[in-house]
Amino acid sequence: MNTTMSSTCGELAIIMPCLNEAETLATCVQSAHRALQENGIEGEVIVADNGSTDGSQQIAIANGARVVAVPIRGYGAALSAGIKAANTQYMLILDADDSYDFSHAPRFLNELRKGAGLVMGNRFRGGIEPGAMPPLHRYLGNPVLSAIGRVFFSAPIGDFHCGMRAFSKAAFDLMDLQTTGMEFASEMVVKATLLGISIAEVPTTLKPDGRSRAPHLRTWHDGWRHLRFLMLYCPRWLFFYPGFALMLFGFSVSVWLFPQERMIGNIHFDANTLVYAMGCLLLGYHTILFAVFAKVFGVTTGLLPENPRFTRWFRYITLETGLLVGGSIFLLSLFAAIWAVLFWKQAGYGPLRMDQMLRITLPSATGMVFGAETCFASFFLSLLGMHRRSSPA
Repeated sequence: MNTTMSSTCGELAIIMPCLNEAETLATCVQSAHRALQENGIEGEVIVADNGSTDGSQQIAIANGARVVAVPIRGYGAALSAGIKAANTQYMLILDADDSYDFSHAPRFLNELRKGAGLVMGNRFRGGIEPGAMPPLHRYLGNPVLSAIGRVFFSAPIGDFHCGMRAFSKAAFDLMDLQTTGMEFASEMVVKATLLGISIAEVPTTLKPDGRSRAPHLRTWHDGWRHLRFLMLYCPRWLFFYPGFALMLFGFSVSVWLFPQERMIGNIHFDANTLVYAMGCLLLGYHTILFAVFAKVFGVTTGLLPENPRFTRWFRYITLETGLLVGGSIFLLSLFAAIWAVLFWKQAGYGPLRMDQMLRITLPSATGMVFGAETCFASFFLSLLGMHRRSSPA
């Protein structure tokens, strides 16, 4: 990573990612310097260049910015490099397309001075000029993704994907962001929320950008990447809650149908329904296991922060406990299967009433799968746990 040095140190660094922004970069750098000077803020302007071929680097230097060359492509990679190169207590990031108002920098800095670790801009509160945001983004994409972020993570944010945001160096180091693409914006809010970092929100505005070319943002592709990220970062909503609902439904229906056939009005429920109920029970259990695997993997790799409550549970869910529980369920179910075979033997291995036998064979087969799955899952969790316990704090 090559760095062209200018003035360093100070209170606030204004950092912009750049990939062929020659049309608007000079205006943005000049606006950033003006925001610092007019408000008496000591700081610097950094352009994190992601491999521009239109002379953006020279434009930035000519206008007094420090250029950080970032060879790894991606929005998150560029910003991470620019942030790590800054020598200030606070950082403000925003795009270099002249769509944000640099004069709002003091709003963000004031909240940081009050103790906030992350300060988000809210374009819906500040104002979005006509043509600044496509209707699909304004009325569907951003509101839906922001709502999902609030539900999944209880993030106190009304504009989850605002490109203008500020944070302290201490908060950024604590977040330990991992993504290199557009998901970087979502990861920042999610990690800050999960880590209990103080988050504030200030109104800001958005105007049409000053470029003649199309923006780098791809509506459906990048929207899906953000949605996928939010789901993967919240195993509870992606796996656990659906799995628990399936297990509860399957178990309830199975218990209801196990003694005998049932009627609701003119609708007859019998062994065929029991088959699907047992299927729901197993699928729900598998999905819950995925939730546990995803959580442990996320914490192990640093994608998710440590959760003290989950860590306490993990101390009790040991390999030995899983083998004991899974093995017991498997053996009890095996005995039921043996009993079914003996019952069949008494009938001379001839034909039996299908609905009657299914009430024995289905639960026993389900139990054996349930027990075996628990044993195998315990081994896998033990492997993940060994990595987790040996990883640096």
